[in-house]
Amino acid sequence: MASAYHIPVLLEESVGLLDIVPSGTYVDLTFGGGGHSRRILSQLGPEGRLYAFDQDRDTQANCPDDSRFHYVESNFRFLRGALRLRGITQVDGILADLGVSSHHFDTEERGFSFRGSAPLDMRMNQRGGQTAADLVNTLDAEQLTRILGDWGEIGTPWKVAGCIVRARERQPISTTAELVAAVAPCTPKKEEAKFLTKLFQALRIEVNGEMEALKMALEQSLKVLRPGGRLVVISYHSLEDRLVKNFLRSGNFEGRIEKDFFGRAELPFDVITRKAVIPSDGEIARNPRSRSAKLRAAAKR
Repeated sequence: MASAYHIPVLLEESVGLLDIVPSGTYVDLTFGGGGHSRRILSQLGPEGRLYAFDQDRDTQANCPDDSRFHYVESNFRFLRGALRLRGITQVDGILADLGVSSHHFDTEERGFSFRGSAPLDMRMNQRGGQTAADLVNTLDAEQLTRILGDWGEIGTPWKVAGCIVRARERQPISTTAELVAAVAPCTPKKEEAKFLTKLFQALRIEVNGEMEALKMALEQSLKVLRPGGRLVVISYHSLEDRLVKNFLRSGNFEGRIEKDFFGRAELPFDVITRKAVIPSDGEIARNPRSRSAKLRAAAKR
């Protein structure tokens, strides 16, 4: 099940950068198919512990039968509180693989892919919250323009928003195929797949509050990592990577270096990866979905 669910990206590199202490306590913020978690467990000793977060109940089927492993059914935005509930105040390392799993793209009825026709859902946590269909049918053109521009980085978001608004006036947009048809008049034919990828990415980020959740998790990581503890993050688009890069460099999301009274830079991390680590040609050939991955790592001061 787990191997079919998702192929872990940059597995050796990311777990290697955690610099695992066999007796340590670690967190996998994005359990998914469990590939990264299994590799971490393989390097832990009997006293080691791993807490794996995932808000998608489907992932429970991938949990290893291991007493050192603790599954946390939660969005990682609640990192610190969820750990404190379990008596954990400090950890030795945190790993986050921010990509959407192959399982989500391949399970058509979840609505993450623009290929085929499925309910326009896109919720990671299917127990509540607005769907992508709710957004495209209720938000006004200005709100849609902001989402498509900010989260999809679409060049002419107002045109796409206009297409959606005109289409829904004729009938509600309830499936992925209907959304693709709605934006067909403003879809560039030579870059159709790239355009639709950006459109679906924008809606998915908004539906799941991904950027806000990432900010919250990064800020909490500083509070729960012990000095010397490692933070390792794999991101898949420029919005995420920019946040991660700035936060590891400066401790804030603007990349602003704070200085103390004496003019010395106050840096919360020692950055380990001066340049982002990217997959090898071999990994991309084995797993094309890894091609946009960027890995960054730092140690808390």
